[in-house]
Order: sequence, then C-alpha cells, then structure tokens
Amino acid sequence: MAAPTRSTVNGSAGHSENPSTVQTLTIGKAINLGLRTAMESDDKVIVLGEDVGKLGGVFRITDGLQKDFGEQRVLDTPLAESGIIGTAVGLAVRGFRPVCEIQFEGFIFPGFDQIVSQLAKLHYRTQGKIKVPVVIRVPFGGGIGAVEHHSESPESLFAHVAGLKVVSCSNPVDAYWMIQQAIDCDDPVLFFEPKKLYHMGTLKAPVDTTVTPTPLFQSRLLREGTAATLVGYGPSVKVCLDAANAAAEEGTELAVIDLRSLSPLDLTPVFESVRRTGRLITVSEAQSESSLAAEIATRVQQECFYSLEAPVLRVTGFDTPYPPAKLEEYYLPDLDRVLHAVDRSLAW
Repeated sequence: MAAPTRSTVNGSAGHSENPSTVQTLTIGKAINLGLRTAMESDDKVIVLGEDVGKLGGVFRITDGLQKDFGEQRVLDTPLAESGIIGTAVGLAVRGFRPVCEIQFEGFIFPGFDQIVSQLAKLHYRTQGKIKVPVVIRVPFGGGIGAVEHHSESPESLFAHVAGLKVVSCSNPVDAYWMIQQAIDCDDPVLFFEPKKLYHMGTLKAPVDTTVTPTPLFQSRLLREGTAATLVGYGPSVKVCLDAANAAAEEGTELAVIDLRSLSPLDLTPVFESVRRTGRLITVSEAQSESSLAAEIATRVQQECFYSLEAPVLRVTGFDTPYPPAKLEEYYLPDLDRVLHAVDRSLAW
C-alpha cells in the first residue's frame, strides 16, 4: 500500500481538500462518517470484525464501508474475538491502524487476554520501540431489550489496565470527532459506544466537520448549575441532562459534566464544579462495586473535602449480573433514581 496521508485530529481539526458541509446526524451515522473520513485520510486504517463488511455490522455502523473501500480494508472475520484482537496487534506492529468492532460488549471477554496481556503492554515491553495504534469499538450498555451478554458495561475493567486508553461518546459531534482522534492516537484505545443511543432521533445534532474539536482525553461541562453536580459518560449523560432539565422546572439548577475520557480521567472540571455546588452524584450503568464511579468519588473526596456539603452519591446498575430484558428498566439508572439521589444530597 502507498504511504499513508494522515490528518491530525487529536486536538485540532483535520483539513480536507473538499470540506464537508454541516450534516445533522445520529450517533451511529456520525461514527460511520468518522470512520469513513479516517479511511479516506489514511490508507493504513483497516476495519475488521464480525459482519462489519457486507452486512455493515449488526447496528449498521460500518454500512457501506466495504463497498467503497474494498474487502482488503473492511474485513469480515470469524466469530473469534481473541483472533480479531490478535490480528489487530500484528497489523499495528506492521504499521497499520486497525479498528476492531466487538459486536456486543459481552463478547469482548474471549479477547480479554490479548487486550490485557499483549495490546496494553507491548509499547512498554519494547521500551517504546513498538507502537500499537489499535482502536477497539465496543457497543455497550443496556436499554435495547437484549438477552444475556448483550447489555453489559465492562468499561471499569479496562480503565483499570495500565497501557490502555478508554473513552466513550454521548452525542453525534463527539462520536464523529472522537473516533477519528482515537484512530489517530498511537496508543491502544477502547472506544465505548452507547448502543441504545445509536439511532435515537431526538439526539440528532449538526456536525460541522471543519471546526476544531475538543481534545480526546478531556471532559466537558455541559450545563452550569449551583445546587449539585451530576457526572456521567456514554448513555448516562442523557439521563443526567434529562434530570437537570426536570430539576430546573422546580427551581433546582444542576451542573452536568460528560467525562468523555475514562482513562485517563480528566477531573479538573469536576473539581471546579464541586467546589461551586458542594455536592456530587455520579451516574453509570455499570455496577458500583470497584467502579469508575467509586474512583471519581474517592478523587473528589481527596481534592474537594472542605467544599463538600454532603457525601458523594452513586446512581449505578446493581451489583448483580445484567438482568433479563423484562427487568432492565428497574436495573438501569433513570431520571427518577437520579432525582432521588439529588434530593438525598440536598437534604443532607
């Protein structure tokens, strides 16, 4: 293949000979466009996974890519996650920038050894001589009425592993830019995508492909507030915003922060907000035990101890395996559970 021609998107906008106009997109369409843009900019970008080619993925996120870029750059693989990740490691060592799709987050565990034992350690093991710019796309979270192994939230497991970067998008603008920034990163990145929001029409947003995006590993304050701070990522950001809107109708102003990056954590905006509000509620679909929510609570307690007017509260999934579809509405954090936590915090 010819030498790649890469645009730099990790913190600055890429430049194209034919800048696209602003497009109103869902999260799913934004990721598709981001993948397409990355593949057009660099012929070393390869997409591989189960049914990503002709079918376009079970969620149609890679729809049309094999038709336009060919079977050598969009590869349908066997049902073998360890093989997918292992192949990606080999491709990365040879100079490619592979993007793997794990069909559902619960299927990632057969590839766990390759991710943790090989992908996360190769750069350090070789004293920086070998880079492994692999992106692993992981549709995650519940809310789609699926069966076992199709609705889990295992992001805390990977955020704990040194050598991996972990990010999650919550809106179409971030989806478009963050997938490109992840591909452009020389470190392995797990890209967690909120699958229940992929095609949600109410989340459609204009995506301007010519602006300068927010750096990949940076959190963002989405809403100012004075009463308490809500922190979420991925699918829980919408829940936080819905709760803030509902609380505002009763005169309670809640700040909302989208973490975006789970490893490394950028908690500076969280600290600044907590020092103003004195209260923090973290929201996540993952179990609370030994989780990112727990890590955030610890860090805030260390940095903002004298500003806190109530304990940090967590609204999360329960410490059980993900339930059958009929029970998931009771399992997942929702507006009522978040507002109940806000009331508890304010009453302290």
